[in-house]
Amino acid sequence: MRRSPWATLAVLALAQFIVVLDVTIVNVALPDIQSDLNFSTDNLQWVISAYTLLFGGFLLLGGRAADLLGPRRVFVGGLVLFGVTSLLAGFATSPGLLIGARAVQGLGGALLSPAALAILTVTFAHGRARNIAMGVWGGLAGLGGTLGVVAGGLLVDSLSWRWVFFVNVPIVIALVAIIPTFVRDIRHNEHGNRTFDVAGAFLGTGGLLAVVFGVVRAEASGWGSLEVVGFLTGGIALLIAFIAVEARSAAPLVPLRLFRSRALSVSSAALALNGAGFLSMFFLTAIYLQQVRGDSPLAAGVHFLPMGAAAIVGAALSTQLVHRIGTRTLQLAGAVLSVAGLLLLSRAGATGSYATELLPGFVLFGLGILGVGVPAQIAAVADVAHHEAGAASGVVTAVYQVGGALGLAIVTTLSITRTTDAVAQGLDQQQALVEGFHRGLMVAAAFAILNLVVSLATPQLRPDAEQVAEAAVAA
Repeated sequence: MRRSPWATLAVLALAQFIVVLDVTIVNVALPDIQSDLNFSTDNLQWVISAYTLLFGGFLLLGGRAADLLGPRRVFVGGLVLFGVTSLLAGFATSPGLLIGARAVQGLGGALLSPAALAILTVTFAHGRARNIAMGVWGGLAGLGGTLGVVAGGLLVDSLSWRWVFFVNVPIVIALVAIIPTFVRDIRHNEHGNRTFDVAGAFLGTGGLLAVVFGVVRAEASGWGSLEVVGFLTGGIALLIAFIAVEARSAAPLVPLRLFRSRALSVSSAALALNGAGFLSMFFLTAIYLQQVRGDSPLAAGVHFLPMGAAAIVGAALSTQLVHRIGTRTLQLAGAVLSVAGLLLLSRAGATGSYATELLPGFVLFGLGILGVGVPAQIAAVADVAHHEAGAASGVVTAVYQVGGALGLAIVTTLSITRTTDAVAQGLDQQQALVEGFHRGLMVAAAFAILNLVVSLATPQLRPDAEQVAEAAVAA
């Protein structure tokens, strides 16, 4: 049966849409989730971190599984897992159940996302058609991030926070039903090394989880406590073991030789810092808008819209300007805008005007975040062999997610510490939350300032249209 490639693209893009949607749609529901399930303040960030850590930690294993088992099979399996865990998250009755469901949901996303991209690249040949398809894929993913906050607010206001998870279920059921009709089964290569680096995936993800947990527990237990030191030490040991396994593996998830490329190493650092700044800002501001300013979930979502619109504009400008001014110059400009946006947001008070205290910061940050992402992704694959470009792109995409989770843990811990200290000093709860919000955004701004330094080491490239299209998808 002959299938329209554009119908295939529609199915793949919708699946990627809900994966991206699930990062942002949850943010505006966080205060209601915290209240309903009695989350502690320090554990609330795990609703985001569990998803992003498992997504980033298993993304490369998902890509390897798609290569060996066939991308359609892995795509369907990841989609079903994503849908089932969305249902479980919606029915969660305790923090542990919700965090567990979110973690496995991230694993589902890590399976379906690289499989979907593999199907797309086989469906469309190199050239104009693939560039258009890549643009649609990346654009819909970006739209998912933008619409997620409004959709989340609407669902929480009109139904409950549980519907930010339930909404995935009918979409998944519909997609699974039509996949045999619209997505062809691509047979994997029966020859060559058919090894899964499962040990690497579990060591790397386990190490990251332990480090993040240690950072999160630092506020309650103290940085020098046996608990915190134990988790941090154990996490670092697991990460060292991960590196050792990757160095000896016949088919490593992360080919360490890739990091001989200065461009890849620098781009990985830039994207990790970008993820840290973005997830931290989103988490803190979603809580600030509702718990300090008194926004409803829907109003909070609407207040995020200018940032999403600015990010879409920033992506479009980046793909045009990178031809003319080069990757380093564009990345520096993006980092400057990100720093300016976060510093402006960090000055917001409890009762000030949205138009003067928040809107300018949202717009600048939205413009800057893709100004870093697009050139960093382009530079990441510039120095690697053509046959390893996919692996390099997967590495920096995973690094973005992992960097976001680690950065969020650091920012949340320092923000909560500042809030606790402010209450001890006699400030009321609302003003103490403002103090914590300010501290957290200043730390996020420090990540963006580090990106200014990293940007100076980025190669100055002027890529062609196809490189830009592929980078826009990954960023």
